[in-house]
Amino acid sequence: MHLAQLNVARLLAPLDSPEIADFVNLLEPVNKVSDAAPGFVWRLKGGEDPRDTVKHDYGDDLVINFSVWESRETLWNFVYRSAHLPVLRRRKEWFHHIAQPYSVMWWIPEGHIPSLAEGMERLELLREHGPGPRAFTFKDFYEPGASSGTDLYETAASS
Repeated sequence: MHLAQLNVARLLAPLDSPEIADFVNLLEPVNKVSDAAPGFVWRLKGGEDPRDTVKHDYGDDLVINFSVWESRETLWNFVYRSAHLPVLRRRKEWFHHIAQPYSVMWWIPEGHIPSLAEGMERLELLREHGPGPRAFTFKDFYEPGASSGTDLYETAASS
């Protein structure tokens, strides 16, 4: 099994504004670190330009990061033990605070490339039902094949 992750953020200003310029300029170097990181499998790209953000229909101010990793450890190492961390620490400079969950993970079969719709559905599942084996976070992590023990969650997640 591989670990899919999606996170979203709402921009404080348009992508082409001076307020967001540092973020845009850091996209290419951070994406290069991601793509070369041990355990990296795949990420959704926005276009040919490494600074392009993912194209979607969820609002112009929503930035999406969507990737697949070999394991929790490899994703953790990229997020918290690479050149990504200093950029992550600056997120308040570029993004609105989101009161609800903005990041979700779930297990997928090796070789499966999840769709953006699937990722957004997992995020909504986490927001509506809290963490469980089909939508979880680093803090409330579920190993592959784990059961939440609640029929409501399993029923909602499979519909």
